[in-house]
Amino acid sequence: MSRCDSFFIGLGSNLDDPEAQLDRALRSLQLANVEVCQTSSRYRTEPVGGPPQPWFLNQVARVRFVDTPLALLRLCQSIERRQGRERRLMNGPRTLDVDLLLSGDLVLDSPALRLPHPRLPERRFVLVPLVEIAPRMIDPRSGLCLEALLRRCEDRSVVERVGA
Repeated sequence: MSRCDSFFIGLGSNLDDPEAQLDRALRSLQLANVEVCQTSSRYRTEPVGGPPQPWFLNQVARVRFVDTPLALLRLCQSIERRQGRERRLMNGPRTLDVDLLLSGDLVLDSPALRLPHPRLPERRFVLVPLVEIAPRMIDPRSGLCLEALLRRCEDRSVVERVGA
């Protein structure tokens, strides 16, 4: 197997044609020399927190990137901005959200970036697609595999595979 498990990225959108937003984000990553090795199915997900808003379309991608996690974060934020992301309201509607979720056994706690993503164990809309593509991956903070994190997750929001 090739080394395509460097980073897991979560993508989500609930504005301006979410399907097209996710497609454009994946293409933008590839154009920036990020190897998209694997993607999960797409999931229609109930908004968690925030104001009333449309449901999201979420997906996870396993990518390979040869630079630092911070450089990948900056690239993801640049893609969000190019696709119209405005950070006006926490957990509010958005054209695109691209989050670094996990990178092997890397634990990083800096002001700019925390890995694994600090809310990973609390979010079904992230765990369900992650488990689809990497069920046995270990969360280095808890020592649990992603399947176990999903079983323990208290979030009961709706996460439905699109086209299932």
